[in-house]
Amino acid sequence: MFRISRLAPLRQFRSLHTSTSLRDIVKVPQMAESITEGTLKQWNKKLGEFVSQDEEIATIETDKIDVSVNAPQSGKITELFASEEDTVEVGADLFDLQPGEAPAEESKPEPAQEAKEQPKDEQQPKTQEKPKEEVKKPESKPEPKSEPKKESKPEPSQSQPSKGSRNETRVKMNRMRLRIAERLKQSQNTAASLTTFQDCDMSDLMDFRARHKDRIMKETGVKLGFLSAFAKAACIALKEIPGANASIEGDEIVYRDYCDISIAVATPKGLVTPVIRNVEQKNFVEIEQAIAEAGKKARDGKLTLEDMAGGTFTISNGGVFGSHFGTPIINLPQSAVLGMHAILEKPVARNGQVVVRPINTLGLTYDHRILDGREAVTFLKRIREVIEDVASINLYDYK
Repeated sequence: MFRISRLAPLRQFRSLHTSTSLRDIVKVPQMAESITEGTLKQWNKKLGEFVSQDEEIATIETDKIDVSVNAPQSGKITELFASEEDTVEVGADLFDLQPGEAPAEESKPEPAQEAKEQPKDEQQPKTQEKPKEEVKKPESKPEPKSEPKKESKPEPSQSQPSKGSRNETRVKMNRMRLRIAERLKQSQNTAASLTTFQDCDMSDLMDFRARHKDRIMKETGVKLGFLSAFAKAACIALKEIPGANASIEGDEIVYRDYCDISIAVATPKGLVTPVIRNVEQKNFVEIEQAIAEAGKKARDGKLTLEDMAGGTFTISNGGVFGSHFGTPIINLPQSAVLGMHAILEKPVARNGQVVVRPINTLGLTYDHRILDGREAVTFLKRIREVIEDVASINLYDYK
């Protein structure tokens, strides 16, 4: 036997009496090379709870994604080393897990004891029945007289001060919103941004989609949209204008033969850009499948860092929100971004006559350090030409 000083902390006491094999301190996981810390947004389990292996214990918010921390094995949470909204560093202690399975006997004796105690209580209500009746009698008399009078007076007085509220609410920016603001401002300060526009007639693409969307849905289960056609058209234009698929690294320009296209997706926490890789090698059904999967993961908060890493060109579709015109911001280190907008019926001249056509005003923001105006305009015109001639991109090639 030996004594432990009262000043000795609890963790030291436990380390003396608990074998290291009976405890597992789970640390903040490694998230990415560029991420060293995050904000503990939520504990999904409480202190003292038993958890199963791979069960989600906590959620850490970073400036790019939300990271789930799972239990390495089954056990009981015996200590939490951080509170919600605390900043936690990679490798720091997060929680203490005592390995083991939840005892099956703990949940059974409680209802059994309650069942035994119930008949004891049922034997003693005879002496308690009288005061229950006595309480009901005095309460029933004053209530109807006083309640209607008091209720009619405060109601009009409460409705008057509700006019013209000047309240203010302050909400702390989450890490993702802070990172988005930082990157967008960095893009404005770094790139020599310029935007050019082209009106694109969507008639041909819309007719094709109307003719084949039901058949493609039946055969493949994929909903045919417009975004896959623009992604494929962008690949054609990127091959012809390689500067739009390049980036600046130091004093060098890096040109790429592949097309990894970032698709802008709006989420409750902010804008994210998951990457669809090797779009030039995919057919339209495969592109639509990849876009749908990335969009679902983004909305569910399941994107990983790998899903958003890289990207050589970005497409942003503000038209889904009703935008008519817009100047998208370049997603550094990329050199260009395509902005799609709402499809509006507009009068246009065709063969000397004015006709109404569904028009999508496309916007291309480009980095003038890499692309000259002639190249940028040629690039956007090429996208328009491809979209207005659907057969040129072989939309019929799908699996």
